[in-house]
This record gives sequence, C-alpha cells and structure tokens, in this order.
Amino acid sequence: MDFEEKVLGIEPKYNGSIINVEKQTVELPNGETATRDVVHHAKAVGILAINKDNKILIEKQWRSPIGKTTLEIPAGKVDARDHTSSEDAAIRELNEETRYHANNLSRISGFYSTVGFSDEYMDLYLATDLVPVDDELPRDKGEYLNIKAYSLSEVEELVASGEIEDAKTIMAILYWKLLQK
Repeated sequence: MDFEEKVLGIEPKYNGSIINVEKQTVELPNGETATRDVVHHAKAVGILAINKDNKILIEKQWRSPIGKTTLEIPAGKVDARDHTSSEDAAIRELNEETRYHANNLSRISGFYSTVGFSDEYMDLYLATDLVPVDDELPRDKGEYLNIKAYSLSEVEELVASGEIEDAKTIMAILYWKLLQK
C-alpha cells in the first residue's frame, strides 16, 4: 500500500522566531482529503556532555509550553551563527549553556523529535574531555539555567521517578548507559 499523502494546499498560520505553523490540505492514499497542522522548526542539536568525573551535565530550566522546570541535556537550534553546521551549533551551545568546550565531540545519532506534527530534526552529540572556556558566549535572552553534574545511577533514578521527562535527555542517558557495558 502506498502511504504517501499529496499536499493539495498550504495555508500559513503563524511565522515566529522559532517555529512556523501551517495548515495543509492533503489527499490521502484512498483519494479522500484531510487536514494536517504542521510545525516547521529549525534543525537542532543536543549534547551528552560527560565531565572528567564521568558525570553528565544536566540543566534545570523553565519551559513555558509545559509550565514547569525540566531537567535536560544542553541543546539548541542551529542558526546563522553556526553556518548551518550542527557540529558548530553543538560547540556554541555547550559554551553558552555550560561554559565548557569539548576536546572530543562526536555525533551519536539524529532523530525527529515529534513526527506527528513537527519536522524538527535533532543531531545528538557526545562531548567529552571538557575544559572551561576562555571566552564565554552570551546566553540567549531570557535563558536562565542551573547546571549540575550527575552520575549515571543518579540520572537513572531521576528518569525512573519522572523527574527527567525530556525525550532527548532520556535518549542520551540510555546511550550513555550502553557505553558503560
């Protein structure tokens, strides 16, 4: 069976600084029509940053869409400052958010964060051999972070208790756990 939907029309709904939203009218494989709400998001990066004590750097920050603080790995969008390079974005975000530079940075994987309504694609990086930066880059306006280092067993407990609910962070922790074997 052919699953592909044909886009018959696009109605822009919102253009913002982080997302653009559109309503698509599509033709389904059986010939019927339906609508889809689609969120377009810039490419993004997440960083599994492991310090010299073999602990992961986790950020606590407020997230307006869910109305509470979260515990997350460092992350951010790829933009013009990065010349559309995910690796450059990972280096920049690590500096901005944690004030570290990774002497070893490697791409782990890439994934779509929420395929049901968004095209956001995130590259996940592993950052090790961390050293404090000499030149701190400014954080994004309105970005308030608390950075703390956790052992693998500590973050596993935070996932089990529901204190870590962020998908990219859980994926990074599971990858880190696999590395320990």
